[in-house]
Amino acid sequence: MPRISVLGCGRIGRMHADNIASHPRAELAGVFDVHAPSAQDVTVTYIRETSEESLVEHIADADAVLLRTQTMTEPTVALAARLKIVSRHGVGYDAVDIDALNSRGIALAVCGDVNSTTVAEHASMMILAASKRVLRADASVRCGPWEWRNRLEAQDVRGQNLLLVGYGRIGSRTASMMRGFGMRIRAFDPYLLSNGWPECGVAPVRTLKEGLAWADVISFSLPHTGKPLIGEAEIAEMRDGVVLVNTARGGIIDEDALIAALTGGKVGAAGLDVFETEPVLSDHPLIGFDQVVLSPHIGGLTHGAAQRMAVSSDENILDFFAGKIDQDLVVNREEVNVARQAQA
Repeated sequence: MPRISVLGCGRIGRMHADNIASHPRAELAGVFDVHAPSAQDVTVTYIRETSEESLVEHIADADAVLLRTQTMTEPTVALAARLKIVSRHGVGYDAVDIDALNSRGIALAVCGDVNSTTVAEHASMMILAASKRVLRADASVRCGPWEWRNRLEAQDVRGQNLLLVGYGRIGSRTASMMRGFGMRIRAFDPYLLSNGWPECGVAPVRTLKEGLAWADVISFSLPHTGKPLIGEAEIAEMRDGVVLVNTARGGIIDEDALIAALTGGKVGAAGLDVFETEPVLSDHPLIGFDQVVLSPHIGGLTHGAAQRMAVSSDENILDFFAGKIDQDLVVNREEVNVARQAQA
């Protein structure tokens, strides 16, 4: 009997148990016990905490783990004697030791395209909020002075140059949204430059340096490469007063370089949903800038997106054991024989 540890807390964690329970291949038999009358039996263990330590307590008996925000390191993987698949509630897997999974032949699955529009909406909101200096406008009404309006700090976005760094699903949807505001849009994506640029009406820039010098607003929607993409030298290439938006991964922009550029005015405003260290400490220097819009890594976390991710990550587990998981959703499919693992 496969035992699926459903990990999470509050409403989202419970979504997984409810989704698996209501799946067409299963019927609810207990609080979190699910039995499939015509397929394998499944027992769901719901863990309220989101720490790796809470995962350690249960992982030895698990055939599958549904992972939300927990880290999953090699020592934890080593305890998982029966584990065959880790299914991420999301698309990122920075916190998972994929080498440890590969060495054990454990599959790692991510959600399909369930929240790219949600993240693009958040990026678009931050582009507008930062450009319009919305925090300062709000404060001028709540705390004064009303005369702040006469400083004319708010900027139009119509006619401005928007560079999208990363032009996958999120980047392309952000382009569609901001095109409606009359922005001139280009994108930088080395993968697409090498493998064929889509016919989408958005022209590529050949180098990041070229794009940085051209843009009034820069939005990032690409995976983290392990080191900052934007540091002091890259910021120096940008236009004075540039607006930066990051809804991708913390660490893509060097925060010390960003703080210095905000202090000196080289970067006029920013919108940040992700940070080098999360949660952000209360004394973090970025909190002191009222031209910076901050959010707690919620770009892809709306109620609707959370429901879609819950369904997708749950189905990845059930489909894996049924032998019909979408191979494109298995990150390490080349290192793991998914079909053999499901049947083992």
